[in-house]
Amino acid sequence: MNLLGITAVLGLLVGSWAHIGVLRPPCDSLEAEEAAVVAQDYLNAQHKHGYKYVLNRIEDIKILTKPNEDDTYVLEIDLLETDCHVLDPTPVANCTVRPKVLTAVEGDCDVVLKRVNGALTVTAFKCKTEESTEDICLGCPTLLPLNHTGALDFVTTSLGTFNNQTVNVTYVLLEIGRMSSQIVSGGPIYLAEYVVVEANCTDDPCVPLNDALAARSFCTARGSNDEHTVDCKILSTLTPIVDVNGTAHVEHASLPVVHVHRGNISLNHGLRHHKLTTLHDPQLSGLLSSESGESDEVVPVVSAAVPTADPAAVADPTAVADPAAVADPASASDASDASSSKEVPVILFKRAVAAQPAAALVDGPAAQADPTAIVPVCPGKVRFF
Repeated sequence: MNLLGITAVLGLLVGSWAHIGVLRPPCDSLEAEEAAVVAQDYLNAQHKHGYKYVLNRIEDIKILTKPNEDDTYVLEIDLLETDCHVLDPTPVANCTVRPKVLTAVEGDCDVVLKRVNGALTVTAFKCKTEESTEDICLGCPTLLPLNHTGALDFVTTSLGTFNNQTVNVTYVLLEIGRMSSQIVSGGPIYLAEYVVVEANCTDDPCVPLNDALAARSFCTARGSNDEHTVDCKILSTLTPIVDVNGTAHVEHASLPVVHVHRGNISLNHGLRHHKLTTLHDPQLSGLLSSESGESDEVVPVVSAAVPTADPAAVADPTAVADPAAVADPASASDASDASSSKEVPVILFKRAVAAQPAAALVDGPAAQADPTAIVPVCPGKVRFF
């Protein structure tokens, strides 16, 4: 290729790159908060086992803009596990975050969103879920694997106690949420949380009613096989439906159908908590960092159609390109990231919105050279711990 051809190709590339911009709003801005809440609710909707997660902190946010395309939001958020099961209709904002002394579980997620017709839609995400090992005290409950033999025996025993108090209804195990043990003066005790579902016991063994009208209850049990307490609440109203010293009352709940451990409460893995869905990136966007990568597990989610729209953006010719603003080079070496893309230089600029100057931020050397330039405020505030 002659010099003229090379020059023409480079000109086309530079021309296309010059139209890509990156906005860096503060992590505690209304724009960032809106995107984080959408991401939180979407991740909870994909999470089919265990407990709901609530936003703890916005670590970073970038808004990628390009002419004739919808804005793309690249978000890094920290989530914390609550005590509300995924079948619990309680809004996540009203759920209690599990304290560190009870082994809190944290979710670190990178989420890509598109603003389509004014509404934010999640197009890709990648999460890492792990236990918080801070503030674990001597004598505090110790989280056990979900297939721990002794704890599973305790769940079976406590479920039998629950069924002995019900009238004309038998429940079977739907899912174990978590199990732990604690050393007290009288010896070790178990603490278990699990969900039960109404069963058809005309045949032996009982078969779970795997339909939306089957009553489901969330149970907490504490003690040993010989002596324990059980408290179960219907998941539709969270009203106690059984008292081991009184009469049971059963109601039907209209809840989603989930996977049922049919007669086999011993799980095949030794995990101590239910992980968030790890990866969903059908477009292989290359915008997910390697920080939250764990595996290539993919959720079959249908992506929303993305129509074209005109972004309100004005390029700043004094800004300096930042190759790291779009893709994290570390992601290429992450075995759990199915995407592979080249870095694209971008021009960082201010959004031409006079009413919200705080949302138009400049990053890079040009901003550092100007002492009056607005500096991104990230990460954001910590909501819990």
